[in-house]
Amino acid sequence: MRILVVEDEPKLAATLRQGLQEQGYAADIAYDGEEGLALAEIIRYDLIVLDLMLPKLDGVELCRRLRAQRQTVPVLMLTARDAIDDRVKGLDAGADDYLVKPFVLRELLARVRALLRRNSASRDALLRAGDIELDPASREVRRGGIPVMLTSKEYALLEYFMRNPNRVLSRGQIAEHIWGMDFDAVSNVVNVYVCYLRRKLGDHRAPHLLQTIRGVGYQLKAPSA
Repeated sequence: MRILVVEDEPKLAATLRQGLQEQGYAADIAYDGEEGLALAEIIRYDLIVLDLMLPKLDGVELCRRLRAQRQTVPVLMLTARDAIDDRVKGLDAGADDYLVKPFVLRELLARVRALLRRNSASRDALLRAGDIELDPASREVRRGGIPVMLTSKEYALLEYFMRNPNRVLSRGQIAEHIWGMDFDAVSNVVNVYVCYLRRKLGDHRAPHLLQTIRGVGYQLKAPSA
């Protein structure tokens, strides 16, 4: 899943991105409201963490414009203000939740998970591909009933494949979704992580469940039911 953080305090923005990435999310950062709006208009995010007080365009107006465009992306609004009027303005503009600074990162991550669950009733449904099972609620993976231990990035990669069975995904699509905008296009990180995933899933022998599409990317070849 890909999350946009719109926050003008560089240290806090970096902390939020690191915390989200450690949970397996790809996270992009915008440091002002105009940049945040521009990114949200061209990239389909799963969630936006939005500061209220921003240069160029404040969070309330940014949120209002997104809703005017009929964008339904969940918005978690952050602010140093704790006045009731500020909360009401944010929620009336279309924010889904509100968190007052200073906050504990663990609470923010819990609110992110709750908003993502709320946004898609099917998001927590058990995913299956052949004898592989992935439980988004518990983040547990099993193959043939045996638990498979994955890192956060390996898990995010497998979930992306399992939510797009039989679809050919380019290396660029995978990198953008899992690693976000900072991905180096010439890096072989996608290839490396697919190798990691194959090894842990016992999929290192041909024919692979995760198939390489030469010159394009990869495909999770899900067996017919």
